[in-house]
Amino acid sequence: MTAAVLLGLWIPPWFQDCRELHLSKPKSLPPVRREGVVGHTVLAFDEEIMVHEGIRMSTPARTWLDLARRVPLEHLVAIGDQLVREPRHGLEARTEPWSTVAELKQMLARHPKMQGIVKARAAVELVRPGADSAPETFLRLALTEAGLPEPELQVQVVPGDSHSPAADLGYRRHRIAIQYDGGHHLTREQQSRDNRRDAYFHSAGWRYFKFNGEDLAQGFRRAVR
Repeated sequence: MTAAVLLGLWIPPWFQDCRELHLSKPKSLPPVRREGVVGHTVLAFDEEIMVHEGIRMSTPARTWLDLARRVPLEHLVAIGDQLVREPRHGLEARTEPWSTVAELKQMLARHPKMQGIVKARAAVELVRPGADSAPETFLRLALTEAGLPEPELQVQVVPGDSHSPAADLGYRRHRIAIQYDGGHHLTREQQSRDNRRDAYFHSAGWRYFKFNGEDLAQGFRRAVR
């Protein structure tokens, strides 16, 4: 869990205020006995360890697998989506995704008896590149769990056109665009960009649906209807 916090992963809200330090060690070292520190005995290969900002810690893919024992399936999918998403050019320090679906599956193959492995196997089949936030993942899962077709992510009116804005999700064949507006959409600058994006889709003849935190709190039931 500590590695997930240091990486800024989309952990469930009930873990976000956790002040415990989770420290993993091999079996050869003595147990961890210190207040505020939770010890874990793990089997980790060298390629599953990295140094991030001077701290020796598990790689993003290994951290994702470790979280499988603690977080619900939909959150594990959301974290997987975050790992495989392409960073925004000019907005993020990274230029490559944290991981790939192939790397996540390789991690599962290395640890077939690890606690949470069944959930992780189910989650990796649902991971998709393109989600920019956990609520977007939850919205996609709510739609597909209701029996609707799986939507395209980051759907553009004109695919590949850098001047064509993208909606979070959509059904191109039906000309339907779907947007989740989180808290950052309340700023004046973002609202201006949103208005231009919305007008672009409307002028192209698309039906446009927008959802927000209230819909998220209700499990996106309105979105499904």
